[in-house]
Amino acid sequence: MCSVISRVKPVQRALALTLRLGGNTERSCYALAESRRLCRGVSAGVEPLRAPSRSYCSRMALTEGLLFRQLFESESSTYTYLLADTETKEAILIDPVLETIDRDLKLIHELGLNLKVAVNTHCHADHITSTGLMKKRLVGLKSAISKFSGATADILLSEGDKITFGKHYLTVRNTPGHTDGCMALVTGDQSMVFTGDALLIRGCGRTDFQQGCPKTLYESVHQKIFTLPDHCLVYPAHDYKGQMVSTVGEERKFNPRLTKSLEEFVNIMNNLNLPKPKKIDISVPANLVCGVHEV
Repeated sequence: MCSVISRVKPVQRALALTLRLGGNTERSCYALAESRRLCRGVSAGVEPLRAPSRSYCSRMALTEGLLFRQLFESESSTYTYLLADTETKEAILIDPVLETIDRDLKLIHELGLNLKVAVNTHCHADHITSTGLMKKRLVGLKSAISKFSGATADILLSEGDKITFGKHYLTVRNTPGHTDGCMALVTGDQSMVFTGDALLIRGCGRTDFQQGCPKTLYESVHQKIFTLPDHCLVYPAHDYKGQMVSTVGEERKFNPRLTKSLEEFVNIMNNLNLPKPKKIDISVPANLVCGVHEV
């Protein structure tokens, strides 16, 4: 089956995959969506996916038994990710934002999930995490962050640690450079990676504050993220252009910064001249104490 599919055109290949996965509704929907995203303009009957103005976005998971939702906060352009085991209903939440705590808790309740861990990919400078406040509203919820972040949390994570929920888990890969405490979270089958601010879609996190270092970031992305399989889906902590997902293969080939040499990358990052995040003076102190400082 695979050898036959590899020889047909992109749209036909995606549709063939859809038929092949017909018994699994989520995977069928995903294959059809990917045919639209990857093959824009090939067929007059297939419209390209456009990024709507949104505060909530549902994405499908390829991994069997994994529930996945991609959520959006418009002010800081932050993505929050909800993952759960469909059998045990155990769930984790990645990079929750204070302004959307009610939305997130409502969704968790509607889906009948038991949220075990709320994890931040790093100490954010542009928004306050909802982790601390969420712990007060959900009994038994644990907070998690890298031990190199300097922040307080119930769980301090290191390279290779696993965050489990049901039969699924995410593995920690340290990716310093944007901050010392940045980490990427990889699903057990390496089909998805949550890259925080280290790797963005066709971009990367800035390196001019909070222990930022362009050389370190370059090495982190190339050694810890670009070594994942080409098909691994990339889900960043932010996007400012309406892009929702990429792949490791795409970013390794097309990322305009990280395809450069190390010397060129360092020069680019040292000359961005960006204004500092509007909320940095309140977000960083709050996030160092799990987001509960003066909230």
